Amino acid sequence: MSGTRAARPLAAVAALTAAAATVAGAVLETGLPLPPSQWAFISVSLILPAVGWLLAVRRPRNAYGWLLLAVALCVALGGLGIALLPFLGEEQAVAPASVPASVLASVLTSLMSVSYGLSWVFVPLLFPEGRLPSPRWRPVAVAAAVAIGVEWTGVLLHPGRVHQDVPLDNPLAPPGEWPRLAAALAGGVGELAVFLIALVVLGGLVVRLRRPGPRGPLAWIVAGTAAALAGYALLTVYGFSHSPVPAQWIGGLTVTGALPAAIGVAVVRHNLFDLRVGVRGSLLYLVFDARPSVGDLLTELGASLEEVEPVEQLGRLADAVRAGLDARWAAVELADGTRVVAGEESGPAALSVPAGMGRISCGPKVAGRVTREDQRLLAALAVPVGLAIQSAALAARLVNAQEAERRRIERNIHDGVQQQLVALIAGLELARATGGGENALALLREQARQALADLRELAAGIHPSVLEQGGLVEAVEERCAGLPVPTTVTADPGLRTRRFSDEIEGAMYFTVSEAIANALKHAGASRIEVRLSQDGGRLRVSVTDDGSGFDERGVARRGLGTLADRMAALGGGFELRTAPGEGATVRAWVSAHA
Repeated sequence: MSGTRAARPLAAVAALTAAAATVAGAVLETGLPLPPSQWAFISVSLILPAVGWLLAVRRPRNAYGWLLLAVALCVALGGLGIALLPFLGEEQAVAPASVPASVLASVLTSLMSVSYGLSWVFVPLLFPEGRLPSPRWRPVAVAAAVAIGVEWTGVLLHPGRVHQDVPLDNPLAPPGEWPRLAAALAGGVGELAVFLIALVVLGGLVVRLRRPGPRGPLAWIVAGTAAALAGYALLTVYGFSHSPVPAQWIGGLTVTGALPAAIGVAVVRHNLFDLRVGVRGSLLYLVFDARPSVGDLLTELGASLEEVEPVEQLGRLADAVRAGLDARWAAVELADGTRVVAGEESGPAALSVPAGMGRISCGPKVAGRVTREDQRLLAALAVPVGLAIQSAALAARLVNAQEAERRRIERNIHDGVQQQLVALIAGLELARATGGGENALALLREQARQALADLRELAAGIHPSVLEQGGLVEAVEERCAGLPVPTTVTADPGLRTRRFSDEIEGAMYFTVSEAIANALKHAGASRIEVRLSQDGGRLRVSVTDDGSGFDERGVARRGLGTLADRMAALGGGFELRTAPGEGATVRAWVSAHA
């Protein structure tokens, strides 16, 4: 709360400073009364500080509002510095100009170059949530920050005049030929680098436009950025001061007004940040709640979740809920008790709704009370949050299943084959010491064969080589060939030569293997039937036994419970039908094209 209270006066000072500097610069440049062109410039220039102030006050954690305020300050103070230069130039023509005044004008003027970099790169790149679209853009952002700093340093220390149209020498130009050359190069190289990076960002925006989801607001930002870059290129080609009058008008208007106007249209026309313009009676008024719409929030959330693993999605979900409702904290909780909290949790939840296999909750709002709009937004978020929770829970179960399988294999090796090999080695040592006869050697040979058989059986439960070489049907037939009960394997004719992905063949094979092991060890089956088929674009497998059956609530302890998760991860399904005394049937299926 203290941060929110501090944001209000800071945002107000920044916005008022930008507005006052804009008006003062316009008045100094043309005098009173202001011509229509200056009124148009002032109107467009006030869009950024107005929207920036509203966002910074209501959404202090959203960096975009502060970015707009920074751009507005650089533009306004830079324009004020340029407006002051003619007065200082006239003073210098009569007598040496005041050094403090010249330094101040030079510093203010140099901020205009900073405004270009912030406007062309970071304003479109961070739109609208104040963060990078993905971590892949981090190097671009760092390069842009460095380029902006280099350009600003070069402009600030550039030798010669502060502005080419004003006979006022730059008081900050360094002495010596090489430092002056370095400053001049820094300004030119930095300017070129910023422009090229801006083109890269513009290309990224165009790519984002082709993705599914709301495109209206982003389309306006793309248009505004493209117009601003085109106007700057036009002025650069002709020369800022020597351009034809139409080129100066077009270039100047697009450079200074295209992007602010685009932001204004995006805000008003598309209800961006829930900032709306309406008419009540004869008064024009603003309604502002600084809240992303449900559609925008879901679009941004979907793009954010694509970049992280399922387990990490819970943190992104909690952050999205907290930001969307402007809550002090938000939590996403799984059915197993796993709980991820964004913010500092304190006090009871103000809102809480079920979401799939879990629940989402949020604390009190940072400012104001919980409204019906908050309830609607949280209910809308429950759908994607529920899907992500289900995905995270599935990933966790798969990880646990893999760990359990690893421990099972380790236990089987330790308790079975390892002990047999230890006994075999001891027997060999004893036979060597005592000169064991034919009976002792026969016993050792039998022990070795048994160890080999156990190793083969253990390997069959891991990943048999025949599955890679001969395919699914041949691997299942080999698995069933040595069973102690009659087992029938039938398969559609085309499946014997058909190959599928490793994931599909492995999942189907282990389904058969686990079902057979369960029938033999726990159901006491005397007959097993295995069926492999393909129809309707699905690969299917079924394993039926005539055993005693079992209680489905104990399936997870026998390993069949993890098969459902494995099939679900492949977009397939799993079904178990059993009851005490009625045998069991296991069915699994997956898309043959997965």
